[in-house]
Amino acid sequence: MTDAAAQAPIRVLVVDDEPLAREKIRGMVAGDPDVRVVAECSNGAEAVEAVQTLRPDLILLDVQMPEVGGFDVLEALKGEGLPPVIFITAYDHYAVRAFEYHALDYLLKPFDRERFQSAIERAKRQIRREGGNGNGIDARILALLEQMHGQQRYSERIVVKSGGRVFFLNTDEIDWVEAEGNYVSIHTGKKAYLLRETISNFETQLDPREFVRIHRSSIVRLDRVKELQPWSHGEYHVILEDGTRLTLSRSYREKLQAALGNSL
Repeated sequence: MTDAAAQAPIRVLVVDDEPLAREKIRGMVAGDPDVRVVAECSNGAEAVEAVQTLRPDLILLDVQMPEVGGFDVLEALKGEGLPPVIFITAYDHYAVRAFEYHALDYLLKPFDRERFQSAIERAKRQIRREGGNGNGIDARILALLEQMHGQQRYSERIVVKSGGRVFFLNTDEIDWVEAEGNYVSIHTGKKAYLLRETISNFETQLDPREFVRIHRSSIVRLDRVKELQPWSHGEYHVILEDGTRLTLSRSYREKLQAALGNSL
C-alpha cells in the first residue's frame, strides 16, 4: 500500500434502522480524520445496493432490522466483494459469542464512545495492514453464515437476484415452485422469480411441515392447496387457492398424503 493510500480516510457505510443510532455513530466519528461516513442506510435492501455501488472499506451493520436484517444483507452479497464488518447487535452476551469468533468486531447496544473507538481502531489496523479485502466476502463472515445454517436448517427468507436487483422473499409468500432446468421459478401471487438452483437443492431449504414435493418439477405450499381432483392412472390434479392447477404424480402421492394427514 502506498503512503497516500495509507493516509486516505476509511470509507464507512452505516446500516441501522434506528435514526438515533445512526446519529450517535455520526457523532462518534465526527472528530476522527481517519474515518469518513460515505452513506447511511435504514434497511437491508438499501444496504445491499449501497455496498454494490459505493464499495466502502468498512460496514457497521445492525443485525436486527425489520424485513431485511443484517444477515440477509450478507447472504445477498455472498460471492461478491465485501469489506470487513462490525456487527451492531442487541443480542445478549451468550448469542454474541458467535460474533466474537467470526466478525472483525461487534458492538453490543447500548455501547459507549470508548467501546466504539476500540472497534474502529481495530478496523483501522486491519484495513491499513491488508488494504481491505474487496476481492470477496470475509472468510469469517462465511464461517458465521455456515454456522447459522447449521443451527437453523430451513430458510425463512430467499434471496433472489434479477436484472441487477436483489429481492428478499419470505417463504410464507411462496405459493408454489416450478423446476426449469437448473433454475426454479418461485411463484408468489401473480409474480414469479427465477432463481439459479435445482429444485432438489431448493427443496432442502424449505420446511417440510409447510412445503411438499408433488411432482419431479413442482413443490407446493400446503396451506395454498384448496382441492385434490382424481385424474388418471393414480394421478391427481392439485388445485391451489388462486386456481393454479398442478399435477400430483403417483411417486409423490404418499408424501402429500402424509403431509395432509388424508387418505387419497
